[in-house]
Amino acid sequence: MLARYRNLATPLALVAAVILVYMENPWFFPKDGTTENKVATVAFWVLTVVVLVLMFEDRKSPGAEVVNVEGPAFARYLFSNTTAGLFWLPIRIFLGFEWAVAGWHKLSGAGWIDGGGAILGYWQKAVAVPAQGSAPITFDWYRSFLQLLIDNHAQGVFGWLIAVGELAVGIALLVGALVGVAAFFGVVMNMSYLLAGSTSSNPVMFALAIGLILAWRVAGYYGVDRYLLPRLGVPWRAKVVIPARS
Repeated sequence: MLARYRNLATPLALVAAVILVYMENPWFFPKDGTTENKVATVAFWVLTVVVLVLMFEDRKSPGAEVVNVEGPAFARYLFSNTTAGLFWLPIRIFLGFEWAVAGWHKLSGAGWIDGGGAILGYWQKAVAVPAQGSAPITFDWYRSFLQLLIDNHAQGVFGWLIAVGELAVGIALLVGALVGVAAFFGVVMNMSYLLAGSTSSNPVMFALAIGLILAWRVAGYYGVDRYLLPRLGVPWRAKVVIPARS
């Protein structure tokens, strides 16, 4: 059903880009909290989601797998050759231990799985807007999101979710099982901490995890993925729709 709307992806993406220019430029952007800003923000994200859906549908069209712009040979080697798994192995080990140790400390310590007091204090500190100086959170929408979690007493659930999630990501990276998926969830947590104003090791871990995501096919070759990925195959591979000849 969505196939007929594939061609709308380009114009809708251009409209989203224009809205983003309107929101982010320093000359006539709408101020945060105004109706114009809220409408523009919602419009941008709605268009972004629609464009992603249309692009996902477009993967079925003939020629969708044609490489229009060739990348450097070394990049293809680094992200596609199984030997390059040796390059990603120490990165996996480093990130794996970072996440596993962090998750274990939360599971065995106080303030996370015993009510979430630690994460609640972290949220409250992040959403606070000081009378002077800069607030920890830059984006109002993320401050509103954390305030929503605080108001709904979600710290108990998120305490468990974060602790178990960090440990699971760490173990998956260490054994090389579904490395791309594990690295993706690691990036989500890194981004969450960064949006809340925490830096620490998050920028480094974020950058390294992006590499693992891009190299998902070979990053776990010296691990469980060597045997797991061939068995799983690529179930997301789209069946190309060939138009009927008239």
